[in-house]
Amino acid sequence: MGALASKIMPQTVISVTNLSKRYLIGHRFSSGGNYKYVALRDVLGREISNFARKAADFARGRQVVQGDEVEEFWALKDVSFEVKQGEVLGIIGRNGAGKSTLLKILSRITEPTEGRVLLRGRVASLLEVGTGFHPELTGRENIFLNGAILGMRQQEIRKKFDEIVTFAEVEKFLDTPVKHYSSGMYVRLAFAVAAHLEPEILIVDEVLAVGDTQFQKKCLGKIRSVSQSDGRTVIFVSHQMSAISQLCSSAIRLSSGSLVSRGSCSDVIAEHLATAETAREVSFGRRPDRPTITRISINAEVLAMGHLGIELDFESPFPVTPVPGIVISSLDGTPVFGSNPRFHKDGYVSKRRSSGTIKMRADGLPLASGEYVLSVWLGDWQSDYDHKQDVLKFEFRTESSLANRPPSSFIGHLEWPAKWTV
Repeated sequence: MGALASKIMPQTVISVTNLSKRYLIGHRFSSGGNYKYVALRDVLGREISNFARKAADFARGRQVVQGDEVEEFWALKDVSFEVKQGEVLGIIGRNGAGKSTLLKILSRITEPTEGRVLLRGRVASLLEVGTGFHPELTGRENIFLNGAILGMRQQEIRKKFDEIVTFAEVEKFLDTPVKHYSSGMYVRLAFAVAAHLEPEILIVDEVLAVGDTQFQKKCLGKIRSVSQSDGRTVIFVSHQMSAISQLCSSAIRLSSGSLVSRGSCSDVIAEHLATAETAREVSFGRRPDRPTITRISINAEVLAMGHLGIELDFESPFPVTPVPGIVISSLDGTPVFGSNPRFHKDGYVSKRRSSGTIKMRADGLPLASGEYVLSVWLGDWQSDYDHKQDVLKFEFRTESSLANRPPSSFIGHLEWPAKWTV
């Protein structure tokens, strides 16, 4: 009976026990910071001390850190969980929660400081655009290179070659060096290789957000079929709660390097969204390489009248024609309202510029009273540059919701009139 049960029950293919990862961060003193007056003897003394510390770290095989002071930073702390064969596990958390560090350890890119990870089976990872690709090689050559890195024989790669190329939709550019590929083409080919070369464990990060919407749906369908029909295990990280809820059988949430919850997708997503910042405005730093959203605000006066008013500031290192997009989700991660001029312009006109403020207003929005979470995107007419997922939580109130009405007058988030006839 025990032998029969062991055959029926799926085995554990990923076991993470008390996993921790520590980084050392260097801080340098400056004349405008910790020291008001700096004498030459102080500078020489600090440099000699730093050199002695670095030499000792190098001799002991430890990380050599630049700076006058060294601070410990724990990207992960005492994380433990198991994943069964055929399970699709979603990992969610805010930026800096430790998701990328965890995936790098699972992919054997970096070593943990403490704890251990047991993996049963071949692992394929898709962590960022172009991972495992050589820019000077063609798409055809990179398929064989990537397959070899994953431990596949040449015969196995040839067997799957046509299927990979068809899925990635790069037939026309197969013999072009991948350094000339767009980011979308990179993602399509990288995902096709990782998904079709039959690894027992597939690890997918947020890179699918680079591709277009149609290809994202195609990838999600492939992941679903890989786990359901082939019994392979998938680790999926995404800021899109709708993708997590559709694809994953369970989820874990990381916060400040610690695992704070594990359970069904609906429960973990609801807990994650409930921790969103309740505020009217939030600011972000700019990036030197691409257009960035630097501020998002919700107009409190407009909101009090039952309407929705949003402003976003952006900055770009090069002129762009800015196109915004918003999504409002309920606290369980369900999108309930969205607006994007790409699909419905509504008189939206924009010129090429390097900075500016974009305003959006939706009057009489038929939302039920309750708490919602706002996500904002910025792109142009073809591409997405920046997105801030679940950045602000706000409460929406309407007079119709506050009135004493029968409890059956509406169900769900939208209050939209309906006529019934017999």
